[in-house]
Parts: sequence; C-alpha cells; structure tokens
Amino acid sequence: MQTQSQAELGLVGKVVLVTGGARGVGAGITRVLSTLGARPVICGRSADSLADDLREIDFVSCDVRDAAAVEAMIDDIVDRAGRIDGVVNNAGGSPFALAADASVRFASKIVDLNLLAPLAVAKAANAVMQTQPDGGAIVNVSSVSGHRPSPGTSAYGAAKAGLDNLMTSLAVEWAPKVRVNSVVAGPVETEQSHLHYGDDAGVAAVGATIPLGRMATPVDVGNAVAFLLSPLAGYISGSTLTVHGGGEKPAFLDAATAGNAV
Repeated sequence: MQTQSQAELGLVGKVVLVTGGARGVGAGITRVLSTLGARPVICGRSADSLADDLREIDFVSCDVRDAAAVEAMIDDIVDRAGRIDGVVNNAGGSPFALAADASVRFASKIVDLNLLAPLAVAKAANAVMQTQPDGGAIVNVSSVSGHRPSPGTSAYGAAKAGLDNLMTSLAVEWAPKVRVNSVVAGPVETEQSHLHYGDDAGVAAVGATIPLGRMATPVDVGNAVAFLLSPLAGYISGSTLTVHGGGEKPAFLDAATAGNAV
C-alpha cells in the first residue's frame, strides 16, 4: 500500500540502479528506496551475498570496472523495465595501505573502482536518460576522505575528490535532462566496520568523536540519496550533500590549554 510519505517523495515506481547495493551502505540505500515505493535494481558480483530481505529485489551481476559490461547491464535493465529513472553510484572502497608501501598498480585499481567505474555507469545511464521525457537523476556516494587528509587510503581519498569534481562537470554537460549530485558520507557503521575501526569499543570511540555522538547508519545515507533522487530535489544539481553528523571535532580543541577550549 502506498503511504503518504511515499507519495510526497515521488519515488513510487521509479527504476533505480544501486551499484554495490547488496551489502553495507548500498543495502541501506536499497532498503530505503524499496520502502519508499521505488523499484531498485541491485548491481553486484553475486546474488549469493544478498540478505534475505533483499532477495525479492531485482539483481544484476556486473563488474562496474568493465565499461562494456556496464553498457550491457544498462541495456538489460531498460529492456526489462522500459526505462531507468535513477542511478546510485555506491560501489567502491579501499583496504588500508600506506602510500609508501602501496604499488602504483594498487593505486590504479582503487582509482578505477572509485572514479572511473562511476563515470562509466553514469555515462551509460545518461545516454538512456537523455531520451526519456522525464530525464533522470544520478547520485554518487562519495566520502569525507575526498575533502580532508586520508592517510592509509590516499588513492581512495584522491579518487573521491575526483568523483565530486567530476559530478560538477557532468551536472553542467548533461543538464537540463539529467541531474547529478553527490552524497559525501562520513564514517558509517556497517557489518565491516571492524575492518577499519576494530572491535565494538573502537567503533564506539570513533562515534564519540562525531558531534552527533555516533557514526552514520546505512539508512542515514539512504535517506539523503532518496532525497536527491526525488522531485523534492528537482532544482538541485552539481551539489554535494554532506552526511557526517557534524564532522570531526578539531584536534586543537583537545590539545589547547586555554580555559575556553571545549
């Protein structure tokens, strides 16, 4: 049954591709879109990784680093659904590796996944959206790592910075039919948080450094993505929406000895 909130957001029946939509942040985005009445299509490597509640959602297998495979995926979605209304470029990430220790080949692979792959997906989707009466919307899931130092994931941070700059250019080139925006996410608590922050105590300690007192959840990111895809954001393009709980407390506040330090 369609709820009032679904009707107001305007995503009911919209076909939206979510890359990396089976796990972590992507799964949260998929769940939000589904709840709002959209028709998400999950792109991933294998349907085996789908949670039980996502198994009824359309799934396509694709390596988004392969431009030919991406074009075939978009064609398949349009053949089955008749259109593609939105794209969420969520697939990405990076293992920890100090720049002095990582090979150039490693850095290249990180840039391929986090910058060039989203471009390939966006380009293929745009070709279809330009022919649709209502155009379409593209949202890139970026990171605060692209806007501050990113030690241990320097190539990732550089790729995300490039992704946000790319977004501003695509928003100009593809207007007025297609809107392009970025959600710049801060730390997000997922099933893989321990790989970056350690045990539960480590996750809690990192959350305590954020002004709102916790890390984001995948649903927090999904809500922001849904807004940017929706008609409510119909005049928003070429913009970044930062979802980081207020950011990071400046280190000097803890280091300062003045009485007004907080």
